[in-house]
Amino acid sequence: MKDHGLGSWTRRRARMTPAKAALVQDGVPTSYAELHRGATRLAHGLRRRGIRRGDRVAFFGFNSIEMVVAMFATAKLGGVFVPLNTRLAGPELAHALDHSGARLLVVEHALAAPTSTGPVASLEIDTVPFTRRAGTGLAALAQTDETDLDEDIALDDLFMIQYTSGTSGQPKGVMLTHGNVIWNVYNLLVDIDLGSEEIALVTAPLFHTAALNQVLFPTILKGGTALVEAKFDPVRAIDLIEAERVTLLFGVTSMYLALAAAPRFAEADLDSLHLALSGGASIPESLLRTWLDRGLMIVQGYGLTEASPGTTMLRTADGVRKLGSAGTSCFFSDVRIVQGDQDVDVDEPGEVLVSGPNVTPGYWDDEDATARAFTGDWLHTGDIAVRDHEGYLRVVDRLKDMYISGGENVYPAEVERALYAHPAVAECAVIGVPDESWGEVGRAFVVLHEGAAPDPEALLAHLAERVARYKLPKSVVFLPELPHNASGKLLKARLAEVLP
Repeated sequence: MKDHGLGSWTRRRARMTPAKAALVQDGVPTSYAELHRGATRLAHGLRRRGIRRGDRVAFFGFNSIEMVVAMFATAKLGGVFVPLNTRLAGPELAHALDHSGARLLVVEHALAAPTSTGPVASLEIDTVPFTRRAGTGLAALAQTDETDLDEDIALDDLFMIQYTSGTSGQPKGVMLTHGNVIWNVYNLLVDIDLGSEEIALVTAPLFHTAALNQVLFPTILKGGTALVEAKFDPVRAIDLIEAERVTLLFGVTSMYLALAAAPRFAEADLDSLHLALSGGASIPESLLRTWLDRGLMIVQGYGLTEASPGTTMLRTADGVRKLGSAGTSCFFSDVRIVQGDQDVDVDEPGEVLVSGPNVTPGYWDDEDATARAFTGDWLHTGDIAVRDHEGYLRVVDRLKDMYISGGENVYPAEVERALYAHPAVAECAVIGVPDESWGEVGRAFVVLHEGAAPDPEALLAHLAERVARYKLPKSVVFLPELPHNASGKLLKARLAEVLP
């Protein structure tokens, strides 16, 4: 066999631990042997449907065993998997399918019912609907042939196109090769001692890179078991952690916030958890300390879809000492912080550049965007960070989120960290808004803890003791919740539309 790609993983793992549960959904296990058999049969079905090497197969559905099977089946053929955000509206979905040139759309029946007025209803594409049935929902497309396929898959071959969340401008299709994802898994396993007895809870959406590449793939490589949940439910998640003795958890800030606010969080048995990973935006220290009080350090890192995503990691041993940091570079990743083309000094902010075998070769069908994103082998992330004297990185903000007030650069994340230190603040965001006198000034959007009373003067007085005067927001807006996308990423662009 010449297959060195991700599609070969089901065969390699099935010959090692065939009876071990690879995936569990709704209490029904799928063994590694069943996963390999299902992916192989589906690959033959896709080939019969006309899918060949390089063809794009799109998937539109919630987390499911069918999604995992379809992904491995596509990889076995040398096809390109295109997982799509389930929150996409019709025009957004049509753009992703058209731009990727998808030959086939595998779609969960609930999102594609004949009477549906949803985004799939009017699409003109070969479509295969399915209903989640413990991994057998795609049986009608699969063949009975279980012989291994003979495709020669190399690490440089394209594995996936993941569309960015599109918080600004048209979403771009990030190309990830088999090698990008595999090197990312190696990076993670150098930093984290995952074992074959791992029980990973997968509640974040698999159409985004973090849950897929930081949790599912490492768990499968090590021969652990992934509990696949269609959607995130904090109450159910705590129940599963207790009942199934979950060892590995992944979430973003909004998910950890929801778990901490769940009714049984304070007394729930979380002793089985030895690792909680986070991604996306930095978690505020107040929330980190809430979890520390439950005996669990949330391991933060820094990454982005274009890096598959892992770039830096704050290892557990340094978790308390460097609380709030994103850590240092992963083993096979290199990071620079620059202004222009010059590396900055210690504690001086600059743009993060990354390089390594986990970094994308570029954007699908967009040579201009690819050229703008790279300087040689270095990818421009658009994120601003500082490094301390020990080399630990702290992400300050997005380059596009920074605003200039009276000639001074203001990084909203710095103000947000100060807001989170107030006991009434559950979640917050700061943006720059136009101002006749100063060009731009800050506006804070705040979600309060239950029972807390809105008091903008108290919040501003709290900030005045912690940040420079020019960084103080000029207004505070209280909201019941902040807008997030399906992966939990805060959508700041929408806040600009909220009237004060």
